[in-house]
Amino acid sequence: LEQRWVQAQRAILNLLKECESYDPDGITLYVACEGDHEECQFKWYEHVTSEHLAEFIEENIPPKHVSLKPVLQSAMDAYFARKEQGRTKANGEMILVVLDGEPDDRMAIAKTIVKATHQMDQDEELGIGLVQIGDDPLARGFFTALDDNLQGAGAKFDIVETQILHHIEPDSFTQFLVNVIHD
Repeated sequence: LEQRWVQAQRAILNLLKECESYDPDGITLYVACEGDHEECQFKWYEHVTSEHLAEFIEENIPPKHVSLKPVLQSAMDAYFARKEQGRTKANGEMILVVLDGEPDDRMAIAKTIVKATHQMDQDEELGIGLVQIGDDPLARGFFTALDDNLQGAGAKFDIVETQILHHIEPDSFTQFLVNVIHD
């Protein structure tokens, strides 16, 4: 597990460097917290650049169980607040989620994404990239269902793109990012 997260950190760093070529002001980083769910579900850091990524990741131990819905809801709420204020990126925005296993709250996650699509005006305005670390078949099945079946569950647009981390080659990061927005 620890080695996978070390590899993931390197891959996330490369991905962030690629993102900086499109958006140099950095990313908003959400990190799940270790501990009681009531105490700390997640932390977020704004304008994170590749220069400072390692320190934020090292400060936070990945929890054994992840409640992804609150983190995803917070990121989407922030996006739609910026949209209402006319401050979203003209070429679309993306939320990238990196997980090592299946989140605890699968149905809530699907409902949150479906609901968000009904607040969107066009398909390319927001994309969600789910990157799986490791080979957990339950997580893979859930991610695939989000990628392939959300419109059947009532989503207005297909906004989810999934990939297993070790399948993303360094030279294909750009294509993965493009697919997140233009899937």
